[in-house]
Amino acid sequence: MATEAHPPPTADRTPGDRAALRDGLGVGVAVGLSGFAFGVTAAGAGLSAAQACAMSLLIFTGASQFALAGAVAAGGGPFAAAAGAFFLGVRNAFYGLRLAPMLRLPRALRPLAAQWVIDETAVVTIAQPTRRAQRVGFVVTGLTLYVCWNATTLAGVLGAEAIGDTAAWGLDAAGPAVFLALVGPMLTGTVERATAVVAVALALGTLPVLPAGTPVLVAALAAPLVLALRGRGTRGRAREGDDAGNRTDGQRAGGGA
Repeated sequence: MATEAHPPPTADRTPGDRAALRDGLGVGVAVGLSGFAFGVTAAGAGLSAAQACAMSLLIFTGASQFALAGAVAAGGGPFAAAAGAFFLGVRNAFYGLRLAPMLRLPRALRPLAAQWVIDETAVVTIAQPTRRAQRVGFVVTGLTLYVCWNATTLAGVLGAEAIGDTAAWGLDAAGPAVFLALVGPMLTGTVERATAVVAVALALGTLPVLPAGTPVLVAALAAPLVLALRGRGTRGRAREGDDAGNRTDGQRAGGGA
């Protein structure tokens, strides 16, 4: 009795794997080159090559690294610098909650995978249609970005040390410019833009009176403030809608009588 031939179980997964591979390599290389700007920023802040490379190897989250180096450069204390970097890095924990049920990695691999849970790996992973493609996207993005980021960090530090005064070349603006380039595409909605505006206002308003590094912590209050105001506005509009509906019902009832 002849049996019906079936295609290999992975045959229909190849296009998804290729797309995930392409996305991961593209994002990893493009963002990984920004490590050069961090290396320059770290050198300008007075960090050694070993310190800058250790940050990229162990912290591996660009926003937190730029915030920490910027606070150090401004003369902030270690607590203020570390606290600002910590609050910026907390978002990665929420990415982990989203990615864990999607990837379903073996328990032994989860601590290693946690190091790669950042903005870019989350975006590439979530965009894939199947679990296999999600795993490919996560691994390729994380590995490519990790290698490129650390290599360009070292190149940036060594290059800055060879140049000398980074401020004289205008390279001290490289860190803020890259930071804005990373944040800009995320400001897609009204709430995000309002939060960014309030955060900038809080940071600039407290900059002259608070110790270096502390304004970053104050700026973190922008998100709950904007969300609270938005919630009050939504509840107010809901009450107005209910009042209008009640008045309309009352008018109809009166007219019918």
